[in-house]
Amino acid sequence: IDAVLVSHDHHDHMDLKTLRRLAGTSHPAVFTGLGNAAFLARRGIRGGHDLDWWQSLEIAPGVTLTAVPARHMSGRSFFDSDRTLWCGFVIEGASGAVYFAGDTASGAHFAAIEQRFPRLRLALLPIGGFMPLYYMGRRHMSPEDALQALRVLHAGTMVPIHFGTFPTGDDDETEPVDSLQKALTGSQDLAPHVVILDNGQSLDVSPG
Repeated sequence: IDAVLVSHDHHDHMDLKTLRRLAGTSHPAVFTGLGNAAFLARRGIRGGHDLDWWQSLEIAPGVTLTAVPARHMSGRSFFDSDRTLWCGFVIEGASGAVYFAGDTASGAHFAAIEQRFPRLRLALLPIGGFMPLYYMGRRHMSPEDALQALRVLHAGTMVPIHFGTFPTGDDDETEPVDSLQKALTGSQDLAPHVVILDNGQSLDVSPG
């Protein structure tokens, strides 16, 4: 593992035990939003790199990483809300660009990302933790929201993420995928572009 992308500091995205283990075995570079590298360094995870929204960095020859906006929040307790930055990432290389959204609600940032990266090969979009809608919709997307984001992004392939692992909302373990599959029945034009992976499955999205 050469690089780890940490979208924000919530416990289900920034697990210190896991990051320490990776640091001890693979020594990866860690890329994250503003303020998080210092937090990690104080806890023995050094070598982190902070990025602001739209800031880019060459992380390997021919590979560029850009932090992109998200509509979410940060904080690991009741007393440190929004002191560090949350973000998504776009990775660009010779074979195309990949968008990892992290955690985000719907918003105008998708159109801004599409404008800067108009030919995304792959979009990793969250679909879990969306219930109850009146509350979670301010920080997480529903499966229907994710399909609308896919329409805006014009990505070649979408792989849904952020479901079936940690309980982050009132939706149950299978509800995000069940709701996505139901929504796809009314969006047949998008169905060929959505690939739902189970744990351990892989997908080849290389050119050709």
